[in-house]
Amino acid sequence: MQCTNKLNSMTCVAKGAQHGPSPIPQEGKWVESKEIKDISAFTHGVGWCAPQQGACKLTLNVKEGIIQEALIETIGCSGMTHSAAMASEILPGKTLLEALNSDLVCDAINTAMRELFLQIAYGRSQSAFSENGLPLGAGLEDLGNGYCSQVATMYGSLPKGPRYLEMAEGYVMELGLDKNDEIIGYKYVNVGKMMEDIRNDVDPKEALNKNTGTYGRFEDAAKVIDPRKQ
Repeated sequence: MQCTNKLNSMTCVAKGAQHGPSPIPQEGKWVESKEIKDISAFTHGVGWCAPQQGACKLTLNVKEGIIQEALIETIGCSGMTHSAAMASEILPGKTLLEALNSDLVCDAINTAMRELFLQIAYGRSQSAFSENGLPLGAGLEDLGNGYCSQVATMYGSLPKGPRYLEMAEGYVMELGLDKNDEIIGYKYVNVGKMMEDIRNDVDPKEALNKNTGTYGRFEDAAKVIDPRKQ
């Protein structure tokens, strides 16, 4: 190690206390992480692009410093979907440090990786107190039946009020209004489950009916409207 002449001329003073890193909770145990391979975690991070027109939710399952599983969910920009496709190939097999310094194609995904790294490195992971962590496949389970991201799409204007377009249950087909024209429920179709049925040779019309449901007091509605047309 190269030192300056000034430093070389100084007296060497012995180091007393030996302070190691603070232990962090990881997969049911406390770990003093000194190297990338000491880090294991399952957690999520959210990122955004520079113009903030889109966002990414990134989920990683890390075992001994290596990314074993990645779930990339994006919203707001068509190009982000292609970037997410590439990121799903890039991330598994990389160390956390490699992933942090890789171009994940989209600003929002890169930002999500940065935010997620901070959580993992400081032990703020979803699996912090789960013995042996979460198994591979836990990311897919977050999507639930139908393997579709849970998306909320709502629109409201002062002249015409709110429109529910997409809820956790699925694509909103109709809104139920009471006598005061306030929303009291909605009819939806779970697109993920419907497509699974169609792929399993169920007639499309039957699949649509089978996966259509209502929420709230839809049956008591005084008026029903199509939120996209009325």
